[in-house]
Amino acid sequence: MSLSVNTNVASLNAQRNLGVSSTSLNRALERLSSGFRINRAGDDAAGLSISESLRSQVRGLRQAVRNANDGLSLVGTAEGAISEVTNLIQRIRELAVQSSNGTNSQANRTALQAEVTQLTAEIDRIATTTQFNGRNLLDGSFTSTSLQVGANVAQTISVDITSIRAISLGATATYAGSAITAAAAGDLDDLTINGIQIANPVASDDTVSTTANAVSAIALAAAINASSGQTNVTATVNAATTTGGSAVGGGTLNSTNNFTINGVTFNAGTIQANDADGALQNLINAQAASTGVTASISGNNLVLTAADGRNIQVTAAGTGATITGVAAAVYKGSVTLSSLEQFTVGGSDASAAGHAAGTKALNSSALNAVNISTFSGAQAAITTADAALAQVNAARAGLGAVTNRLESTIANLQTTAENLSASESRIRDADFAQETAALTRAQILQQAGVAILAQANVVPQAALSLLR
Repeated sequence: MSLSVNTNVASLNAQRNLGVSSTSLNRALERLSSGFRINRAGDDAAGLSISESLRSQVRGLRQAVRNANDGLSLVGTAEGAISEVTNLIQRIRELAVQSSNGTNSQANRTALQAEVTQLTAEIDRIATTTQFNGRNLLDGSFTSTSLQVGANVAQTISVDITSIRAISLGATATYAGSAITAAAAGDLDDLTINGIQIANPVASDDTVSTTANAVSAIALAAAINASSGQTNVTATVNAATTTGGSAVGGGTLNSTNNFTINGVTFNAGTIQANDADGALQNLINAQAASTGVTASISGNNLVLTAADGRNIQVTAAGTGATITGVAAAVYKGSVTLSSLEQFTVGGSDASAAGHAAGTKALNSSALNAVNISTFSGAQAAITTADAALAQVNAARAGLGAVTNRLESTIANLQTTAENLSASESRIRDADFAQETAALTRAQILQQAGVAILAQANVVPQAALSLLR
């Protein structure tokens, strides 16, 4: 190996390695002092990008938790106010029941009405003054309001709170339909309520009719009620009834001249004109448990009624139809449609279902119009109060569902934020055991490097010995 004075290769090498160990020492000190493995993009560009994205998500989730908690507070405020409105309506109903009692004088009823007036005024005051952060909650203006419950776009929960003003409570839209005219299965496959297609009624929903089960009032009501959650309209079955087209003719029932109702044949007995002795009624009513049909006389005509709404199937042989005055046919019941808001009936089969197509407006008085100063008014007030209670109970139920949803959302957000924080920590945070080891190694190399550099710097002095 040559001995050079101008270039000290050993010193240069020692200086380079000392610089490397110094860099390692500084990096270890920086990571230990900051707690982060990544302090700048140069430490891990990809890791920094992922870490910042995760950190953004975590901060968004934590804000979403605060948003959801604000939502809980809002819903709780509204629910508490509606709870008090429920108590007021209960009191109005109680007063209506009291006023319905015949022992009350007119002065008593007038006094009861005075309290009702104050109670409805208080309902309106609560509805118009209940606020959260300056926003009215119960006057009908708080609709389609979004609560941001996520860290990203479109992660919202929509909250609607119905109006609980007295003018908005208790009114109903109730429409009794006419008898169903559909003849066979599939004839009611195009019926809509509030734009929702009603499923085609099925025979299995009517287990009591003896024919045309799929187009009975029972089957139709079942089909409509299956979609009531979407339409907010319910259907109730009305009695099926038919009145003979002519007076009871009278005659002798036998194997030749007879009639059948829902599968039960009547072929014995003497019937007087106009059923003067009630024999025809008694004959039919004796089989009511089997047919589901009862008989009565209106004027001189036979009236058949199926109280449960089942179809009434009538057939006749010989002079059977003349004896009863009722033509052979299948007589169907009807359904009443009810809602707490106006609704629309549509579809080409609306008429066959017994309801004219079109909008059905509210057709009963609201709570603000209750007047229990008369017997009839008190009776009507009970119905109105029941409808109002159904509305506020539905509103409270909806708010309860939102409360439960928000609580679940908060729990999920907190869990997600915790997991993302852990993920971000694994990428960005320093491993103290590893960094301490790196620090110790760098310190040893620093000390060794300084010592070796000192030795390397004296190597050229050996050239002086050759000059002596």
